[in-house]
Amino acid sequence: MPVQRGPLNALTDVPGLAVGHAQDDRLKSGVTVILCDPPAVAAVSILGGAPGTRETDLLEPHNSVQTVDALCLSGGSAFGLDAASGVQAALRAMGRGLAVGPAIVPIVPAAILFDLNNGGDKDWGLHAPYRDLGFAAAMAAGIEVATGSVGAGTGATTANLKGGLGTASTLLANGITVGALAAVNPLGSATIGDTACFWAAPFECDGEFGGRGLPAPLPANATAVRTKLDAVAPMANTTIAVIATDVSLTKAEAKRLAVAAHDGFSRALWPSHTLLDGDLVFAVSTGRQPGNLDPAAFLDLCAAAASTMARAIARGVHDATAAEGDLRPCWRDLHAASA
Repeated sequence: MPVQRGPLNALTDVPGLAVGHAQDDRLKSGVTVILCDPPAVAAVSILGGAPGTRETDLLEPHNSVQTVDALCLSGGSAFGLDAASGVQAALRAMGRGLAVGPAIVPIVPAAILFDLNNGGDKDWGLHAPYRDLGFAAAMAAGIEVATGSVGAGTGATTANLKGGLGTASTLLANGITVGALAAVNPLGSATIGDTACFWAAPFECDGEFGGRGLPAPLPANATAVRTKLDAVAPMANTTIAVIATDVSLTKAEAKRLAVAAHDGFSRALWPSHTLLDGDLVFAVSTGRQPGNLDPAAFLDLCAAAASTMARAIARGVHDATAAEGDLRPCWRDLHAASA
C-alpha cells in the first residue's frame, strides 16, 4: 500500500517533540534542537568513522539515565559541541531537567558535523558562537520544521551539491508514527550520477523531493564513487540524524531502531558510513502508545525507520537554497526548471 505520511511530514508528527533552528548566514553554520516534553527514552548508533559527540555514553542501554530533555545537532565541528551548553541554559531557564536533589540538570546529548571549510566566515574571535546559537534554537522550538539551508544544515554540502536539513514522517497501519530529521553533510552524494534523481527515489512520498523517480536506463556512472575528495578544495563530512516514534520502547529497543535507521543512510547516500564520515542516528521514543511490540510489528517499525530516514535525507538536499559564497550548487538551481 502507498506510504502515508503525517500531516506535517516532519519529525514533529511524533507527539511530544518540538524542533528549533538557529543559524548565522555569514558563518554558514547553525544549530538544530529537538526538545522532548516530557523527557523521552533515547539511544544512539554511530556507524561513521569520524564522529563528534557529547553525552552519548549515557544513552547506552546499560547506563542509568533513562530519558533525555533534548537533542542537539550542530555545525562547527568540535566547536559546535558548545551548542549543547546553550540548550542546557534554555532548558534550565524553563525549569526543565533531571532533578538531582535540589539541582536541575538538563540532559542534552549532541552531535556535530564538519562545515568549517564551506566558504563561510569563521573568524569569530575568542569564543565560537555555537552556545548562543544553541540557546536561540531551543527557544525557537515548535512543531513547524523548516527544511533546507537552516539550522545544522545551513552550511552542509555533499560531493556534488549543497546539503541541508531534511525531515519526513510515516504513519503505519497500526497507528504508530515514525519521524526522521537529518542534517545532510556526507562525503558522498544523494543523487545518482549526473542526474536529478535521488538514490532515495523508491521511498518518495507525494513528490516530496521532486518526483523524478529512478533514471531509466541507469546511467553508466551511477555507481561510480563520487566524494568530496574528488573536489579541488575537499571538505569534511558527516550526516547526523534523529529517528523518533510515539510507541513506547526500552533503551535497548530504541538502540535497535537507531541501527535500523542507518539503513536509510545506505539507501539515500552513496557511499555512506565511510571512514571520513561521522554518521550518527539518535533514536527517541515518546511513549505515547503502548509498547511490547511483537517481532513482526517491530520489524515494520524498523523498516519504516529506514525508509523515513532516506526520505528526510533526500529532502535536505532537495530543499537547500543558494547563498553568497557557496562552494556547491543547489539541486533546485540545477534541476528544478527541467521538471
